[in-house]
Amino acid sequence: MNRLVMNFLVTEGYVEAAEKFKMESGTDPDIDLATITDRMAVKKAVQSGNVEDAIEKVNDLNPEILDTNPQLFFHLQQQRLIELIRNGKVEEALEFAQEELAPRGEENQAFLEELEKTVALLAFEDVSNCPVGALLDVSQRLKTASEVNAAILTSQSHEKDPKLPSLLKMLIWAQNQLDEKAVYPRITNLSTASLEDPAV
Repeated sequence: MNRLVMNFLVTEGYVEAAEKFKMESGTDPDIDLATITDRMAVKKAVQSGNVEDAIEKVNDLNPEILDTNPQLFFHLQQQRLIELIRNGKVEEALEFAQEELAPRGEENQAFLEELEKTVALLAFEDVSNCPVGALLDVSQRLKTASEVNAAILTSQSHEKDPKLPSLLKMLIWAQNQLDEKAVYPRITNLSTASLEDPAV
């Protein structure tokens, strides 16, 4: 159980909690905790819209991440374009799209479709009426940040998703399956793991 908790803390980037948990439980994190801080700095840069800084930080961590993952690099560049549009830098956005993203779109049809959706933001003065206005939502930044986080974790030979949430989902699924077939002590509160006695 301690390893599952440590896996969650490391994967989600809770450095201080991981350090304290290591001291209290004696569980080794299987990764240098300093790399978590660097990874979280990249994630925070993307979430705040500072994509150029994020790209620089990723390259400082491991230049091969972006070299070997063209989709991730495209999504970071797309996010950079979105930030230019968000800040009203229309001419700079058009120039960036033509010089940096259009050549990648010519190589990959999926990239071209994503680029067209992003550039469509420029056609609307009021993005609330734009069918692709969701690209300007914070959720788009979070999606890109999660993709970068997963790529960094993979490059460090670490799982990109924590195991604990998956196990909890499997527990809920198993209980739902058992409910149809058996009477058993059921976990009703996942945070306390309290059991409910089966009805007799």
